[in-house]
Amino acid sequence: MSIYRQILTKYWGYSDFRAMQEDIIVSAADNKKDTLGLLPTGGGKSIIFQVPALAVEGLCLVVTPLIALMKDQVENLKKRGIPAVAIYSGMTSHEIDITLNNAVYGAYKFLYLSPERLSTTIFLTRLPDMKINLLAIDEAHCISQWGYDFRPSYLKIADVRKYIPNVTVLALTATATPEVADDIQVKLGFKEKNLFRKSFERKNLIYIVREVEDKFKYLLKIVNKEAGTGVVYVRNRKKTVEIAQFLRENGISADYYHAGVEPKLKDEKQEQWKNDKIRIIVSTNAFGMGIDKSDVRFVVHLDLPDSPEAYFQEAGRGGRDEKTAYAVLLYNKSDKLSVQKRIETSFPEREFIKELYQSFCNYYELPVGEGQGLVRPLRVRDFAAKFKYPIQKVHSSLKFLQSEGYIDLTEDAFTPAKVFFNVSRDDLYKFQVAKSQYDAFIKLMLRTYTGMFSGYVSIDEDVLAKQAGATVDLIVTYLQYLHKEGIIKYVPPQQTPFVIFTEARLDDKNVRISKQTYDEKKTRFLSRIEAMVHYAESSTKCRSQLLLAYFGETDTARCGQCDVCRRRNELNLSEYEFDLINTKIKSLLDKQTFFLEQLIDAIECEPKKIIAVVRWMLDNNKLEYNSEKKLVRTKRL
Repeated sequence: MSIYRQILTKYWGYSDFRAMQEDIIVSAADNKKDTLGLLPTGGGKSIIFQVPALAVEGLCLVVTPLIALMKDQVENLKKRGIPAVAIYSGMTSHEIDITLNNAVYGAYKFLYLSPERLSTTIFLTRLPDMKINLLAIDEAHCISQWGYDFRPSYLKIADVRKYIPNVTVLALTATATPEVADDIQVKLGFKEKNLFRKSFERKNLIYIVREVEDKFKYLLKIVNKEAGTGVVYVRNRKKTVEIAQFLRENGISADYYHAGVEPKLKDEKQEQWKNDKIRIIVSTNAFGMGIDKSDVRFVVHLDLPDSPEAYFQEAGRGGRDEKTAYAVLLYNKSDKLSVQKRIETSFPEREFIKELYQSFCNYYELPVGEGQGLVRPLRVRDFAAKFKYPIQKVHSSLKFLQSEGYIDLTEDAFTPAKVFFNVSRDDLYKFQVAKSQYDAFIKLMLRTYTGMFSGYVSIDEDVLAKQAGATVDLIVTYLQYLHKEGIIKYVPPQQTPFVIFTEARLDDKNVRISKQTYDEKKTRFLSRIEAMVHYAESSTKCRSQLLLAYFGETDTARCGQCDVCRRRNELNLSEYEFDLINTKIKSLLDKQTFFLEQLIDAIECEPKKIIAVVRWMLDNNKLEYNSEKKLVRTKRL
């Protein structure tokens, strides 16, 4: 048994890897080649860098933009007895300092880092002293300007490589077109192209599109027909509440979830759904990252996603146990109007973006020439209200300012309270003797949590309150007092996204919103939206084939299970027979028009089979009759 399989069995309890996992590990760990792994959602990407990092001495540096996912992976590693830690925006400088010092002295096997922390002086000065064994890049598509979720801070990874020139890069993503996959390898400074690509085909996931006017009614039909748990995706927070209420009123166990839900309530909702106490979660795209539930039987989209990448990732959360699951998109013509509005709000005028930049800097009271590296809580709604800007245009403008490199943004994530003992054990004992009223509380903390003398440890004030038989307010008061006395460093819990000013504030004439970049982003956005509309409206091409072709897999077979394939299957023709007759009809009609009887005579095949294909082509707008009652190919096709 290889060392990698031994580690997999010891820490994860699996006897063997999934397809391609071990190949990628060997490429990066044994052959020391920079490697890009492209695997679909649920393909087990984290194990690919975690296993080889445990096989050798040193620290694995992991870059990921998703704070919630970062924290989830750190906690999962700790539960397996593997020391891991994360650094992200919103931590105090003292927290970061302590964490980096511990990393230098070998306290961890994994150091997770958000991309905007890569170029900070405090990190770069310590990096050469760390024994890095692997540089893992999660969500690697974020480095490509052609990708759907470009993050300029990812471009700093190439600079970091100069500090650790002999360390191999292992990059992973679930969503990349061939163009993006090539760009990732260039931007990360691969010495040679080295891509491992697992097919995106999910044979157990059945794609369905239904064009319906009453989406609520059809959703209820799906939920009543299909057993098991599900996720329903919508675009705004208000709809999550409305639809969850609608399902409950119809006897379905359902709850809502979005980024604005209070942190502890979020955790409760997740746990109830994961433990099958809630059957349906109705959510914005805030739900899904880092939430691993293998037995999701259906994923329903009530609104059209912005891109095939987003749809594929969200739909892919169904059927991870490899049993049959359904990905259903409910669509109607009004969705096209919504798409048009989305385009308008996603691309504010360039002058508006420049104006908003100045207002944004004023909001944070930044003078011209100052503010580089400043981290502040991002309060979009308060900012929009103060300056009377439409909230959607604010979100879109901030994304443009991020892509131009003026600011960086983190996602909304909950950070629990943290405590670090700021004194030696001897000095703590003296304090306990002198202030005996705090002795029992200090002992309670030390019994409940370990490691608080060497680093910041996450605590739960509710847990401490229950154990002490006290109120949470009293616990917080004690913590604040000990912090004031210098005994501990106490960082209260918080839930907020952050803005990082990556550049000092510029005056009006020096703020640039590149027209070329703006136009390219808009063109690509339109292309993705059009691809989604095409997917929704297509009635002649296998759904699975459509999605796979978007990601560069152009020679795949029909799935035989989607709504399009099922309509074809009703013809009682083999795929070979259908394609042969279909191709022959197209070839003949490209040259001239035919009456149906003439067409039947011109093709060597059973008449009933030809008629069946013709009827299917008429039903799906591939053929039509002209004024002479002759068959012709429709102009739009």
